[in-house]
Amino acid sequence: MSDAALEEVSVLSSIYCGEGEFQLIQQSAQDGLTVQVNSTVGGERRLDVRLLFHLQPSYPSCPPAISVSSTALSRTQCRNIRQTLLDQAAALPPEPMVHQLVEWLQCVEVTEKCRGGEEEAKEREEEWTAVLSLDHIRSRSRYVGLLERWSRTLQLTGCLLLGQSILVVLQGARPNIKEFCRLLKTVKVDVDSSGKKCKERMMKVLIESPLSSSCGHGYGSQAHDSDVAEKWNKDRTSVAMWSVLDHTAAALIMVSLCVSLRVFSISLQGFVVKNYESFPELAAAFQEINMTELYQQILPSLRD
Repeated sequence: MSDAALEEVSVLSSIYCGEGEFQLIQQSAQDGLTVQVNSTVGGERRLDVRLLFHLQPSYPSCPPAISVSSTALSRTQCRNIRQTLLDQAAALPPEPMVHQLVEWLQCVEVTEKCRGGEEEAKEREEEWTAVLSLDHIRSRSRYVGLLERWSRTLQLTGCLLLGQSILVVLQGARPNIKEFCRLLKTVKVDVDSSGKKCKERMMKVLIESPLSSSCGHGYGSQAHDSDVAEKWNKDRTSVAMWSVLDHTAAALIMVSLCVSLRVFSISLQGFVVKNYESFPELAAAFQEINMTELYQQILPSLRD
């Protein structure tokens, strides 16, 4: 059992010192710690909820197991809250996190039922692109490490551009992009000028739009796709004729056409970190990921 876990339990008992707020359920070197925190959820509605956190011996290297129960909420709502807490815990750095999870949960709004399945499914299927502006990065390894972890957890691809402006380009499902933004503002990702851990409260979303509608010249235009498709249809007949005479030449043409068809559908891969020193270099970085028009749209806000 780690010293960090034991210290956290001591701190939790001091914070949640009201009658019935905190209870140490179990403690053993083999199984770890289990604590119960009685708190609220729903923002101003303040609905009572009982939270059980099982801190394994390897905690905080691994997130806690969580159980949620409440007489004010349905079983479905409790399951949704539990899953939300687990997702939040998985996105946090490997540090004591129980208090942070409880504090965060108190601000979460609870709906009477889940969002419409069709609406959520459609939103998750559709690819979105967003460009975020960050205020500062002082603890680079910590900050970048969290951004990379969140992008993997949320199945987003992205690019961090470091220079006069600090930009994060993201692609993926819109709910996941929103969750990424929420994590930026609620998790202590960096340190301030005094070295104290701080949140990214100054983050701004410069642009956010569906990938299909945001595509323009240089990154996935439908007009370009139709032009290339027309070229494919015309040249396919020629290829069929030439293949009789020269199979090698026909194969080379086919490869060239396939490349042409894909050049306009290139998207981000993984999470890349790049440095730039000038606006021309920044423009080149956006051109490299086929987002030239997107860069033109955010350029005025970068020069303000």
